[in-house]
Amino acid sequence: MKTSIATVTVAGDLTEKLAAIAAAGFDGVEIFEQDFIAHDGGPREVGRMVRDHGLEITLFQPFRDFECLPEPLRSKAFDRARHKFDTMADLGTDLMLICSSCHPRALGGIDRAADDLAELGEIAAGRGLRIGYEALAWGRHVNDHRDAWEIVRRAGHPATGLILDSFHSLGRRIDPDSIRSIPGDRIFFVQLADAPAIEMDLLYWSRHFRNMPGEGELGVERFMRAVMATSYAGPVSLEIFNDQFRGGEPKSVARDGYRSLIALMDDVRRAEPDVVQDLPAIPARVAAEGIGFVEFASRGDEAAALGASLRSLGFDLVGRHRSKEIDLWRQGDIRIVVNRETEGHAAHTWNARGTCVCDIGIEVASGEAALSRARALGADPFHQEIGVGVLTLPAIRGLAGSVLHFVDQTNGLEKVWSDEFVPVPVKGAGAGLTRIDHLDQTMGYEDMLSWTLFYTSLFDMEKSPILDVIDPNGLIRAQDVTSRGGGFRVTLNATETHRTLAGGFLADSFGASVHQIAMATDDIFATARALAARGFDPLPIPENYYDDLEARFDLPPGLPDRLRAANVLYDRVGGGEFFQLYSRALPGGLYVEIVQRGPGYHRYGEANAPFRIAAQTRLARPKGMPRA
Repeated sequence: MKTSIATVTVAGDLTEKLAAIAAAGFDGVEIFEQDFIAHDGGPREVGRMVRDHGLEITLFQPFRDFECLPEPLRSKAFDRARHKFDTMADLGTDLMLICSSCHPRALGGIDRAADDLAELGEIAAGRGLRIGYEALAWGRHVNDHRDAWEIVRRAGHPATGLILDSFHSLGRRIDPDSIRSIPGDRIFFVQLADAPAIEMDLLYWSRHFRNMPGEGELGVERFMRAVMATSYAGPVSLEIFNDQFRGGEPKSVARDGYRSLIALMDDVRRAEPDVVQDLPAIPARVAAEGIGFVEFASRGDEAAALGASLRSLGFDLVGRHRSKEIDLWRQGDIRIVVNRETEGHAAHTWNARGTCVCDIGIEVASGEAALSRARALGADPFHQEIGVGVLTLPAIRGLAGSVLHFVDQTNGLEKVWSDEFVPVPVKGAGAGLTRIDHLDQTMGYEDMLSWTLFYTSLFDMEKSPILDVIDPNGLIRAQDVTSRGGGFRVTLNATETHRTLAGGFLADSFGASVHQIAMATDDIFATARALAARGFDPLPIPENYYDDLEARFDLPPGLPDRLRAANVLYDRVGGGEFFQLYSRALPGGLYVEIVQRGPGYHRYGEANAPFRIAAQTRLARPKGMPRA
């Protein structure tokens, strides 16, 4: 399979776009006419520049308003096409996209359009070129790929073929299985785009809200399965118009595009192995089973304060590294590593961001299989010098400068703890915390699609709809991704302003991602009592919240008073109950959330988020105050 992407998908000038596309691993590129025209070099130079990056030009596009025009507009359209053919020859590409006409004077008519395309196909063939016809979803007379195919079929010229775009078909809710009857050799090119399910003008939706396959809600996999069933053997390309991508970092957007394309085609291969023959096999999505450890980078007084916070949460220091400034804290199945080293990844993270989570260990069935899939999706493996770090498990560089280690039963995590750490006698009995329930990660709104794609393409996870959460100083857009077994959960919180609590955390930590760690207990009130005995100071929740809670829910006698006394938040969905207890801010601005999930509750207490955020904001240091 030849991978391709349109230059319009990526931000920057043409030079930046090509560098990003090549670095991401694509085979080819669609040259969007506007990008070419805006460039200050001629077509021969652009062609050389593309080839110097190891790419080929898979398509030149778009050629608009061609078919079914009355004279003299028709003759002018043919003249324009000949000029573009000259440009294509200098660029070094043989295929041009013709999108169905939106011209107000276009006459329409299947046979008239077929005659025009047949005549232009003959001109193109004389130059060794081809033309592909695409039905725009908002085309004046042709807006359905079935009509476009009929026009191509009637044109009957070998240099005239069909171009399919998933957005134009799926956006109009056209059954993609109608593609299966089209001969694959008559499909010259395939473009892919996903999109959120929004009811709006088709043109505006297309120009502003397309996204990568897997980031939206269109049936892109089903569309591509139908395409491959035709024996199509040409390029598979991304054409994405998205306001966030236009303002994004070119390399990140291109890398996301490559990741989405490889993940999609792997899904197609698994769904219909008989129709996808030339794709390399990669491991399936990883079944993430939990979080094996969380590692903090910290130093000096902040590391000491972090240790004191962990003790107040019921953690015990159970090990000190034999040769490094690294401590291991444990409670139940929760392992917290505090790394105070002055070299290596944790040290670099500390220098950039201060105290923060720098590494996460994710429990999987096979660490090597997880690493193999991650690499196939374009992730960068993580290595550091033996003797600098502590773990030699398979790892990749994650998002926002973090590291993800893949932990399984065969690669010896328990052996790492026993061999590399000197045990410390444990005196405490803990506070009833059993495991990490979920992580809460924060990012700029422009990065949210990228984070969702990262998790759902690598791991076997489902994503929720995006929710709006009210912050006293703005809006947070929240989405969770959850493994199918529920063992690995991440909530993603995107912000557009530094004034929100999440935005302030991002600004203060210079882009650290983990803002909250949620830890599970089987009895939140027993845990609250144990924490109080250790000097834990919970986030105070106002009386107004509890008065409203009693009005919203029919609570058992005595429960409201217990909730008030312990500053515990409550939610119920169906018959499932959920309890939450928050810490005050730890060093680095991170919070710990303690949760108790009742049977049947699979959410995250988002109904309580505005009140929790307001309480956290009240206790935050005044804006502009420096970090301690």
